[in-house]
Amino acid sequence: MTAQPVRVVVAEDNDAFRETLELLLGLSGAITVVGSVGDGEAAVEACVALRPQVVVMDYRLPVLDGVQATAAIRVACPAVAVVALTAEASPREVDALFAAGAVACLSKDERLESIVEAIAAAAAAVAVAAAAGHR
Repeated sequence: MTAQPVRVVVAEDNDAFRETLELLLGLSGAITVVGSVGDGEAAVEACVALRPQVVVMDYRLPVLDGVQATAAIRVACPAVAVVALTAEASPREVDALFAAGAVACLSKDERLESIVEAIAAAAAAVAVAAAAGHR
C-alpha cells in the first residue's frame, strides 16, 4: 500500500524561488502542492480554505511575516504543521518561529531531500497527534 502524498501549501514571496520549490516538491512523488501564496496573510487564508497537512513558510513575508502567519495558522488550523524556510535567520528569529508553532526551521540552502524529509516528518507528527486526540 502506497502512502498518499503530503498536501502542502508553499508560502514564499520570491516568485522564482516559490515556483522552483513547488516544481521540485511535486517531482519528489511524496508531496502534492495544493496551494502557493506570496504573503503571510494569504498563507493563513490558504490553510483555512485548502486544509493542507503542512505549510512551507518563508520567514520574511509581506503583510504577515512568517512568525505572525505561523501563529495565526496554529490557531486557525491546529492540524496543519509549519515547516519554516529561511535564507538567513538569527537564533532569535529561529526561536520566534518555534515559539509561534513551527515544527522545523531549515535553511533555503538545504538539499531538497532534507526539505522533503522535514515535510514528511511534520505531516507524520501531526497525524500521530491527531490520532492520539481521537482516542
